[in-house]
Amino acid sequence: MSAYLSIYKGYFKTAIAVQFQYRIAMIIWLIGGIVEPLMYLVVWTTVAEQQGGTVGSFTPGDFSAYYIAMMLVNHATFSWIMWEYDYRIRSGDFSTILLKPIHPIHSDIADNLGYKVLTLIVYLPAVGLLAWFFQPTWTVIGWAVAASLPVLVLAFLMRFFLEWALAMSAFWTTRTGAVNQVYFVSLLFFSGRLAPLEFFPQPVQTLAAILPFRWMLAFPVELVLGRLSPQEMWTGIGVQTAWIVAGFLLIRIVYGAGIRRYAAFGS
Repeated sequence: MSAYLSIYKGYFKTAIAVQFQYRIAMIIWLIGGIVEPLMYLVVWTTVAEQQGGTVGSFTPGDFSAYYIAMMLVNHATFSWIMWEYDYRIRSGDFSTILLKPIHPIHSDIADNLGYKVLTLIVYLPAVGLLAWFFQPTWTVIGWAVAASLPVLVLAFLMRFFLEWALAMSAFWTTRTGAVNQVYFVSLLFFSGRLAPLEFFPQPVQTLAAILPFRWMLAFPVELVLGRLSPQEMWTGIGVQTAWIVAGFLLIRIVYGAGIRRYAAFGS
């Protein structure tokens, strides 16, 4: 374990240094991460005000709290690895990665965490400004707030494992743009990013409960806002754990098969 801690420490320092080399790109990604939930927030707040102050169980203040929390949860869990591997494989950079005596997922996790820690410097003031302007309504429940951090960690692992496994499709098709688009459109609709899931028809809500997307984003958001019961929390944690195990096993299977295909292609 201590060896892995040293490895992650080195990777983390490297990731921070790399992010400083791409400051403009980092600013662009930050703007995109803030503008999207802000747009949904303005739209739904306007709709609520025009319909007498509520849409379903949401008031304008509830929408503010929901989308501010969604912005933070999405920032904490997202990855860009699905856009990286087709280039790594097409360019041959992956051959260099294979020379390292450690699984490449470790450097990808450290790179992801390094970016997020660095960009929190900008995200937290943005959250403060949004909270001041939109006046979110948040019911603070002690046990839900305490459980939100481990649930967020599980959401990160779940999303990263599944997206990393999906990135391995680059071994079979060197252009993964279409696969990525299908995934992200599904994520947009079934994760609660576009709108709270209670606004969708019951069949969509049922499908969202089966697919992994709700448990990546909507579940941590609903938990921290006090919209879930303890039983619903434990059910969600169980589903997250099951998807983490599934993602881990999928990585082992797909990565192993992909490596064999990559080696055969390069010989």
